[in-house]
Amino acid sequence: MAWFLGLGIGGIAVLVLSLIFDGVLEGLFGGVLDGLFDGLLSLPVIAGFLSMFGFAGAIVWGGTGLGVGPAVAAGLAAGTAAGAATWRFSRALMRDRSAPAPRREDLVGTAGSVVTAIPADGYGEVLLRHAGHPVKLAARSAVPVARGAEVWVESSLSSTSVAVRPVER
Repeated sequence: MAWFLGLGIGGIAVLVLSLIFDGVLEGLFGGVLDGLFDGLLSLPVIAGFLSMFGFAGAIVWGGTGLGVGPAVAAGLAAGTAAGAATWRFSRALMRDRSAPAPRREDLVGTAGSVVTAIPADGYGEVLLRHAGHPVKLAARSAVPVARGAEVWVESSLSSTSVAVRPVER
């Protein structure tokens, strides 16, 4: 039973090491191993297989007293299931693509409000919503705009400033 428990604990140790040193093994050999540890031979899959093989074998052997053969069979079945589940889960995570990062050009046409009054051909501050988040930016306008007024963004001057015009109703 000690061998089974050792494999189970070793699998957990491999999992911890794979979380800490992810990709280091591939880099050690100058790119020769590129792609080898992706997929079925990835360290998380191996760790899942080893730990489930060891712990399931120990449970079957210690709990039922059937012997080594059934313990190995149960360990192989549980390890294969855990390895396959880990592989499918990691593939699903790798395929998850988020939307592109917001760009400053996305601000054009956005409505906002003036936080600090904007003098004619000078700078003030506006509060806008960019990608769902409030953003306070420097703002320039051709005409003076009072604090609290609603404005539209005409153009993005830089990553921290915009050109605005007051909304006329």
